Parts: sequence; C-alpha cells; structure tokens
Amino acid sequence: MSFMKSFWMSLMLASATTASDKPNVVLLYADDLGYGDVSCYGSKTISTPHIDKLAAEGLRFTDGHCAAATCTPSRFAMLTGEYAFRQKGTGVLPGDAKMIIPPSRDTMATVFKKAGYHTGVVGKWHLGLGDKEVDWNTEIRPGPLEIGFDHCFIMAATGDRVPCVFVEDHRVVGLDPADPIQVSYKQPFPGEPTGKDNPELLRMHPSHGHDMAVLNGVSRIGYMKGGKSALWKDEDMSDTFTAEAVKFIESSKAAPFFLYFAAHDPHVPRVPHPRFTGKSGMGPRGDAILQFDDNVGTILAVLDRLGLRENTLVLLSSDNGPVVDDGYQDDAVEKLGSHQPAGPLRGGKYSAFEGGTRVPFIVRWPGKVKPGVSDALVCQVDFPASFAALTGQKAPESAKDSQNLLPALLGEDSAGRKELVEQGGPVSLRQGVWKFIPTSQGPAKNKNTNSETGNFPEPQLYDLSQDLGERQNLAKSQPERAQSMAADLEKARVGAAK
Repeated sequence: MSFMKSFWMSLMLASATTASDKPNVVLLYADDLGYGDVSCYGSKTISTPHIDKLAAEGLRFTDGHCAAATCTPSRFAMLTGEYAFRQKGTGVLPGDAKMIIPPSRDTMATVFKKAGYHTGVVGKWHLGLGDKEVDWNTEIRPGPLEIGFDHCFIMAATGDRVPCVFVEDHRVVGLDPADPIQVSYKQPFPGEPTGKDNPELLRMHPSHGHDMAVLNGVSRIGYMKGGKSALWKDEDMSDTFTAEAVKFIESSKAAPFFLYFAAHDPHVPRVPHPRFTGKSGMGPRGDAILQFDDNVGTILAVLDRLGLRENTLVLLSSDNGPVVDDGYQDDAVEKLGSHQPAGPLRGGKYSAFEGGTRVPFIVRWPGKVKPGVSDALVCQVDFPASFAALTGQKAPESAKDSQNLLPALLGEDSAGRKELVEQGGPVSLRQGVWKFIPTSQGPAKNKNTNSETGNFPEPQLYDLSQDLGERQNLAKSQPERAQSMAADLEKARVGAAK
C-alpha cells in the first residue's frame, strides 16, 4: 500500500469514527503467553476455546509483536508509544519501584481520555508507583490515575514480588491501619519466615531465586511484613481481576470506555483456582493458560449480555513470549511433553529471537473487521498512534516510535510496518521478512531459565519467509544486507524508527 493511499485511508477512518459513536475498546493482555500456547495458533495440547472463538470472529495476526521480550519494557512501550530502551530505568522493576512514566506524559490512556472515554486498568501494573519510597499505608501516588486512567485495580508488580496486595485507585485494598505494611528489597524483617530458611512452610519450592518472603505458602522476591488482612490469595487472583473488569464494564456501559485488562496468567507463581487444577495435563502452567482463556470468555460474555458486542473493539495479546521454568518447581518442564510454547518460533521470554516478541495478537470488531488471518507486521508500541486515529486525534508527540497502524489493525492494510525494533537480549531489527541481530558477547542461554537469549559473537541474519525458526544464519552469505541492516538498526536506536 502506498503512503498516500494509507494516509487517505487513515483520514477516512478517523472521520468516520468521529462522525459516529466511538467504539468501546477492550485490551485483553496475558502475561508470558507464547505464540504456540493457544490452539488457534497451532497448539495441539492446550485447548483455548474462548480465544479461538475471538480469533474466528476477528482478525488473527501471524506477525504481531509486543515491543520487548520482558514485561516492564514491553508495557512501558505499549502505554507510551516509545521503545523502552530509550529511557533508563525501564528494566524489570522490583515491587517497590518508583513510577517510570511521569504524570506529565501522554499515554495510550490519555489518548482515550481526551476523546471522552471512561478509562480503566485492572490487573498487573509493573511500571512502578509513587515518586519516592512508597508508603503502602497512605495514599499512593502518582499511579495509573495520574497518566490517564479514571480507575485502577492493580497489583504493583508481579505475583512473585512483594507487596502481595491489591491497590485500588490510590490505596491498598482491605488494609487494617493497625497492621501496617512494610516492604524491603534489601534485608529480611526479623521474625518473618523466608523460603530460604523455612522451606517446610512452602507448598511450591523455588528453582532459582524466589526464596524470600513466604506468603500463602509461596516464597517471593523481596521481604514483607504486616498487611495480613490485605494479602491476596493466589488461587483467587484471576477471579478477582475478572470480577473487577466486569464491574468496570457494567459501570461504564453508558459511555465509550477503554479497559486495559492485564491478567497475571500464566506468569509465575502459577497457582490456578482449584477448578482448573489438573485440567490441562501440563501442570500449573497449562492450567493457568486455561484460566486465562476462561477470563476471556467471561469478559466477552458480559459484552454480549450488555448488548455491547457490536460496538466494542477487542484486542488480545501478550506482554512477551513464553517461559517454562521462571523460578519455581511447578512441573512446567517435566509435564511440557510435545507442547511448544513458542510454536514454530525460536526463543521466548528474555530472547532476541522471534519467540521473544512475536505473540498471539487478535483484533475483533464485528461489522468493521472482516474475520480472517493477517500477515501484516504490527506492534503494540503503535497502539497510542493507532488509537488516536481511531478517535479522530493526532498522535501524542511523545509517542515518537508509535505509528498509525489502524488500517492494518482493521484488516485494510496487509503490510503493516516496514521496520520494527525488537528489544530482547540484544536489540534486533525486522525489515519485512528479514531479521538482523547484532553481535553480542553475552551468554547464549539464560542460566536460570535454560532459554536462548539470542546472544552470539557474530552478526545474525535470517530470512523469516524461508526460515521462521531462525536456524540458518545468512550474515556471511549476504554481507551487504547484514551491513545495511546493522546501520539501519543503529539509526533506529539513536532516533525514532519510522
């Protein structure tokens, strides 16, 4: 598609949207869900009927990406429209980190808010809270409400990091003032058990790290004391988040709304509700994937019940690729069997290979998006610019890496991006079907997860149209292309990749 044709198509789409009712937008976001973890992407061992139904009714992308192969930078890029490697301090954050998106900055949420949407985020946050050391016993700000969300019900970081409590808007949910929360990532609290010193208290043992505070029979990263009445129960977390998402939709149905539903599954610790335990035959990781699929079904069902299906744009994706052993002995490795979490792709979470950022990516908008399959190259970093176009606005100036891919997301453009930077181990570059990974001296495998990083002492060049699994390095046989892409990658790293 030519530039001018794409430009005029985007203009017409934006005009059509502003002339009629704006669609609700629901983003269903999994955590560590791989390209091959769902049945509509080829899994033969795990059945995900609700995700499959969404794909059958919408557009399933085969080349859809998150912006980074780990959670914090991926979410940062999606919300801000800027690659995370451009800002220091955007690596995987501890649970007590300061917020890394300043309140003055435009985000995906502010785009919707400026268009008159009611905005909410439910689930995993992991972008920091507060602007100094957090006092969990008072108002916690800045947070999601300061960057465009009207309502939030979140966990601060991840299930394997303290504090193990929910935050609603600016306060911890269910906190007893007489039992204040204390959090430390430096030293344990005297008298509080740890996974390292009290393994007899654990029902799930760590495989690496994760041996600090013990809560609900699971040891975590970091130390915590107090807040007993506010502690979450891992088995109920998925149901709690889903119920909050349903509540938000029900309370927002009269006006256009944007819901960012950030599930925790199948991230560790994998402690699914008993009704899913043992159902996948693949241990807690497989069961957690079934649980996420059930969440999807519940949220889609409430849209149907409220008569919102036709006027709601639903997107489903994941924050990064899959990982099997990510810190706990939970049978994920032993019961993997023939299942391939990344499908035909190489790598996964933490990796520069395609399995690190190429993830499930589905868009449904009945009557607007024709069901089918798209090979367009699309990325979550483009959500701010694309949603701005959807709501008849200009893209935020600060979203300098975000492109308007609305035509591709709606199935009107089969190409999508011409170029994409992928942040894994080393930062790599996609140009069409070509993938370039620069020289990197780091370890070839993550010693904890036993997964490939993409590091290699020589440049790597792959033709993904012929070698989707990235096994045949063509850098030596096509040195001109490798050198050209190396130069383009350096330009993209320094400035905005457009």
